[in-house]
Amino acid sequence: MTSNVGGWPRYKEGMGLWEHRGKVAIVGYGYSPIDRRWDGMSMDKTLGAYQLIAMKRAIADAGLKSTDIDGFMCSEAAAGDSWAAADRGTPRPYFAPPYDSEDGLSITSANWLIARMGEAGTPLSNLKFIDRNQLAIGQETGKAAQAVGDGMADVLVMTYNMGNVPGRYLLEEGIYSRGGRRWSAPWGWMTSAMMQHAFVFLQYLTKYGGSHDNLAPFVINQRRNGLMTPWGYYAQHEPYQITTEDYLTQRYVCWPNGLLDSDRPVNHAFALVFATAERARDMKQKPIYVLSHAQVAEPPRSTMATLEDHEACTDSLARRLYEGAGVTARDLDVYNPYDGFATFTQTYLEGFQWHGVKRGEAFDFYAGDISVEGPHPFNPSGGNLGNGRTRTAMYTDSIEQLRGIAGKRQIRLKAETAAMGQVTPGGNGHIFLGVHPS
Repeated sequence: MTSNVGGWPRYKEGMGLWEHRGKVAIVGYGYSPIDRRWDGMSMDKTLGAYQLIAMKRAIADAGLKSTDIDGFMCSEAAAGDSWAAADRGTPRPYFAPPYDSEDGLSITSANWLIARMGEAGTPLSNLKFIDRNQLAIGQETGKAAQAVGDGMADVLVMTYNMGNVPGRYLLEEGIYSRGGRRWSAPWGWMTSAMMQHAFVFLQYLTKYGGSHDNLAPFVINQRRNGLMTPWGYYAQHEPYQITTEDYLTQRYVCWPNGLLDSDRPVNHAFALVFATAERARDMKQKPIYVLSHAQVAEPPRSTMATLEDHEACTDSLARRLYEGAGVTARDLDVYNPYDGFATFTQTYLEGFQWHGVKRGEAFDFYAGDISVEGPHPFNPSGGNLGNGRTRTAMYTDSIEQLRGIAGKRQIRLKAETAAMGQVTPGGNGHIFLGVHPS
């Protein structure tokens, strides 16, 4: 088996139409329950157990059997391989063997998932393609589509998870940073990321004007959309709507990033089934065609990316994604960009020029009607701010919008195309979907 996918990643501009445009489709999706974190006791609530649930649901949604799957893709790096052992609090024997390993508890490997699917009576016994090497979902979805387009698999299940280890969330270096990161991330990666985006946001305010308060309508609407997502964290566990007063009086974590500007870590898993367009015609669900994908991996010019870097990155990504699909910004109906911090989402909105929004115009746009019922239904998924740090709500919502099954979140406008994903200058990507293959 091989994980070598020759047409991925799509980093360059001027590549023209994606060679597999409309020849690959998403035919199933599934998600697990969602908790704040694993309770350390319930084996049916571990990250591995949740990932198995998501995969089984995705395969069932497509109307398939597990033996129909010949491709498998997961994100071992996101699950833990890229984190230091100290970051996981390991070694720490939760239970007696064989449960003294992190695998299947707070991280999941491809081998563990494939083996447990077999033990559960849903064997992935016909796999000819396995890839386990993606760091983040924006890269993984594009690679899954490319793998099917390149003929590596006819029907591929892709899974992604976001776990939350109590008290140890993404400290990366452990208790203290090492080497050069002592200067750029003295208290660990997560604080560094927050500082970076705060810095970029302050540059945005200096360049275009406005204040932190201008983000209030966006964040409040994200929570509203999330509360209309039945499986989301807030809908399940904290079903109340935040107000403008809540936002303006929130506790700051790393000024100007406040608590409500930051997504809440959760324990959750997600899966998609990709298939060739030919196979998709005979499946249970209406195919949602992949029209383009694009990734970013810009080498850093310094320890901290600037507003200029972020804008150049999103501008280039949007051009390549539109070019690959053979469309323009006017052809994008549903847009669900990443919102890990509210302070950077306007970078995507303006870069993709959704509904004509140009650089420096996001605050005026947020002040208008961005509700799902209105003329500018921005980020109808509710994203991470409305559902918890799943990184997947933007994908499930886009599929539901295009299928016409988004319920209360269903936008009132035409919903025939969608784009979603995440990106910073350091990496990640977007994918472009449509209800028609061309």
